[in-house]
Parts: sequence; C-alpha cells; structure tokens
Amino acid sequence: MNYLFPYIFERYLARQIYAAFGFILCALVALFLFFDILSELGSVKGQYTLPLALLHVLLKAPSRISEIIPIAALIGSIYVFAMLASQSEFTILRIAGLDTRRGLKTLAKISLPLVVLTLVMSEWLGPYTENLSEQIRMKALGSSYSSQFKTGVWVKDRLRDEDGSGPIRPGVRYVNVGKIEQDNEIKNIRMYEFDDAYRLLSIRSAVSGRFDQTGTWILDDVTETRFKEAKQADPLNPVYSAQTFTHPIISLDSEVTPQILSVLLVSPEKMSIFSLGRFISHLRDNKQDVQRHSIAFWKKVIYPFTIFVMLALALPFAYLKVRAGSVGIKVFGGIMLGMSFQLFNSLFSNVGLLGAWPALLTALTPPLLYFILAIAGLRWVSRA
Repeated sequence: MNYLFPYIFERYLARQIYAAFGFILCALVALFLFFDILSELGSVKGQYTLPLALLHVLLKAPSRISEIIPIAALIGSIYVFAMLASQSEFTILRIAGLDTRRGLKTLAKISLPLVVLTLVMSEWLGPYTENLSEQIRMKALGSSYSSQFKTGVWVKDRLRDEDGSGPIRPGVRYVNVGKIEQDNEIKNIRMYEFDDAYRLLSIRSAVSGRFDQTGTWILDDVTETRFKEAKQADPLNPVYSAQTFTHPIISLDSEVTPQILSVLLVSPEKMSIFSLGRFISHLRDNKQDVQRHSIAFWKKVIYPFTIFVMLALALPFAYLKVRAGSVGIKVFGGIMLGMSFQLFNSLFSNVGLLGAWPALLTALTPPLLYFILAIAGLRWVSRA
C-alpha cells in the first residue's frame, strides 16, 4: 500500500474511502439479494427447496457486486469527503497543498484496486458463479434452457457439402434448436440450407444432438429432405424434385458451438468481454447485425473507468461548506447523482442502438459527460 500511496494523506484518504465503500457495498448487496430472494420464493417447489433457492441467489452475488461497485464508490466517497469537510480536515489538506489536480490523481490511484475488483467479479467470478447458479436451479427444477421464442433458438451458420462436412461454400444454413440441456445436449433440431441465390437446398431435422471433442455435432434420428431443380427450357417455370432420407446418426461440421448457443440465451449486458468479442466475430462472419453486442462490449471495456468518474464526482462535495448542507443531504445527493448516471447510461445505449450510432461513441459518451460535469463542479467549488 505504501508503494501505491507514498504520501500520508493518500493513505489516509484511501483507508477512509475503502472503509466507507466496503460498508456501503455490503449494505447494498444485502438489500438487492433480499429482493432477489423474495422474487425467487415463488419458484420454490418439489426438489427446489428453500436452501437451494438461497444458494441460487447467493451465487449471483458476484454479478450483483460488479453492478453496484460504481454506486457504492460514489456514495462512500461522498460520505468521506462530506465528513472531512464538516470537520475541517479537508481544509487543512488544501492548506497543505492538496489542489484539485493532485486530488484527482490521488482518486485515480484509489480507484485502481476497485477497478481490479470489478474486473474479477464481472469477467471471471461473476460468469462462473452465474452459470453454477443456473445449473443448480435447472437440476432441481428439471428444466432446460430455452429462449424467448416459442420455437427455440435460431442461429445462422455457414454452408458445407451435402454430407455436412468439407470446406465452406457459398450459401447459408439456418439452425433452430428447441432446447439446450444442462449437459450441452440439444433437442428438437431443424436446419434449413440455402444456396448463394437463396434457393432452398435441404431441410434437416433431428431428435437430439451433442457436441464431441473433435468440434462436430453428432445428430441422432435424422430426417433429411433434399430439393433439386430439374433442367427446364422455361426458367420461369422451374420444376423441383425432393428426396427424403433417414439416418440413425450423422456427423455435422458447424461453427455453431455450445458456447455460442448458450450466449444466445443471455442478454449481452451479462456476458463477459471475451464472450462478447467471440460472439461479435461470429456474427460478423455470418454478416449479421452486431450493433447491440458491440455497444455492450464497449460498455464492458469502459465500465471500470466509470469508477474513477464516480470518485471524481464526489470530490466537489469536499469543498462545500458545512452550512451548505448536512452530511445526510450530501449523501442523498450522491445517491440521486448515481441513479441519474445509471438511467442516462441505459437510455443513451438504447438511443444509440435505435440510431445505429458508433458503438464506441455510444458507450463512451455518458461517462465522459459525467466526467466533464465533475471537472466543471470542481472548478466552480474551488473558486468559491
């Protein structure tokens, strides 16, 4: 700690902010988990007992923590600065030479451990415990993953030879999966293959399938109907022939992996940066829209920077005099400020998605505007 904070006042501010941050983070996480438990009580039945429901909710705590860290940092730092101002400690620090530039530099260093904590929770621990939590719930309820569509999950794939193997060739394959079991087994599979002119080549259905270690899908109880156009003198009156085959088992090469299918079942905002990047590449390879996932990707990348923005927003509260308001009013103002940031960030993302704005600009604008607001507030209170 002495290496990161070589000065006494930096260590003092860091200890105060970390202590307040830890207390507020625990309080907010406990509050949100309490509401999660209340909403989960309606699903308690049969083998899904109350202890399993509590375990399911507790395993979601890392994801909750990553969402709450910026708000907890803002409220905790506002409380600390308001207390320092009320006891004239910050005035002493200003007399000793703590100007706004040095204060921002100190806050940037204080934010580094919180950034690391956020990355650990959102990119590693959070996705792992979230997946474990869903597995526990599914095993107890005996349910499967399913999408919001009644027909299951739809995904675009690249076309290969008639036997499902070989090199990629012009055309497209649309895959529909009815259910995805917890062991990555899929049920009720349908595939529609089209050539580069979007003429239907085949319809393939299978009862179940599984992904083996060689990177291929093994499909069971397959029914396949292939369509071929007969040569005709009149191109405006084509004639097609259809042949139907049944196979007890076939192997199928595909770029659609269980990881990609599982990604389709969760919102982009809850995915890790790595998963988002991989899925965006898959969408671009298949010439699909990536706007929503790109915005979520850049928001994830920029998200740790918002912690420093929240700390910078709290610094002007240290310059306010005691007569300007009590500590409680300042903390309430910090809560409102944090909520306004979250609302504006979500609203701006939706507006950027509708307007097809550049993803990086859409993700960067809200924290950048609030950082400008923090700098403007600092300049105003430091001159007062």
